[in-house]
Amino acid sequence: MDFHSFNLLVIFLLLCSRVRAEATGSVFFVDSSTQQFLRSLSSNDVDKADSMMPMEVGAAVSVLLGFTPPSTVSAASSSKLNEVLMPNPFHRPRAVFMLEVRGINDPSLVDKSNSILSSAHSRKIVFNSKEAEIQLPDEDKVAVVSLDEQLADCTDKDIADFASWVGGSYVADMMKPLNGELTIPLGSGANVKFHMSKKADREFTVSLLSLIRNFRMAIEMHEDLSQGTQNPAELLTGCYDGIKVLQEQYGAEGIAQHGEELLLITLTKIYDTLQDAYKGHLVGIISFYRLSSPESSKMLNVKFVPRPSARWLEETKPSHDSLQEVVLVRRTLAWITGIILIIATLLGVYFLVNMPLTRDTLLYSSVKLD
Repeated sequence: MDFHSFNLLVIFLLLCSRVRAEATGSVFFVDSSTQQFLRSLSSNDVDKADSMMPMEVGAAVSVLLGFTPPSTVSAASSSKLNEVLMPNPFHRPRAVFMLEVRGINDPSLVDKSNSILSSAHSRKIVFNSKEAEIQLPDEDKVAVVSLDEQLADCTDKDIADFASWVGGSYVADMMKPLNGELTIPLGSGANVKFHMSKKADREFTVSLLSLIRNFRMAIEMHEDLSQGTQNPAELLTGCYDGIKVLQEQYGAEGIAQHGEELLLITLTKIYDTLQDAYKGHLVGIISFYRLSSPESSKMLNVKFVPRPSARWLEETKPSHDSLQEVVLVRRTLAWITGIILIIATLLGVYFLVNMPLTRDTLLYSSVKLD
């Protein structure tokens, strides 16, 4: 390899790393339907293009759960959080529904007028090379529920229930299971059809059913926790990438875009159900991003930071020389105290013996009140 080729390779690697560092996405902060944990969305916020880093999103999750943000949060990052979160530290939802949607970079291309994103705070996400984490205290103070478990035993009845739940229909094939046709009406007025005989359509549908099953399990866990004596914060976190199978099969337009609309419809139904179960004490944080290279890890990882262990005061064992000094001091103080008591006793006896015995002596005479 000559010097010119080497320079071209270096420039190419630098450009690739720059593209990776400047990969962007969008994050939406969805407030409660009955409570207000986020600042009111003004007309100026709609046109805002402020960006946030994943670390700042993780700090917002910690604050909403009722914990202090990491000490590494800068003043500029704190200002960004203050633009989204309410300043009252005693009014936090202590429950967050956080979902990362990979494969959709700009959800504004999808009609979201009737979805949970219509009134949400939106910010751009700028990825950097640093790993972002959600720092939480011990596990006894917060319950983390994963939404990533895949559904292994999907049936035609599950698909039919899902279709009825989102206002669609499902026609099963009586000759072969998981071979029917799923029809869902979209907000744009069109009807999208997914054929379970096609692998991409079936995998996309199963990914939605897995997400629904996981959030219902999270509701059951919340009911169990609410009946206990402890009241931990709850973090529902997951990463959804089921839209990729449609994009790989049909491209970014057409069926894949209809799949994005169906995903928003499903997320809206999920969030409304969670709001009812949590009685409004829940905030949603939904992020959308499409990285230039496939990533296996999440944008935000949960990390438990243990509390410092309690330290008891323990008397150190003195050395032999210091022990002799302590004994000498104690004996000296004892002798001095004893000598002072002896002298005081002798003086008291002396003055008591030589006291003049007269009638006017106060000790032997009656006190005259006049």
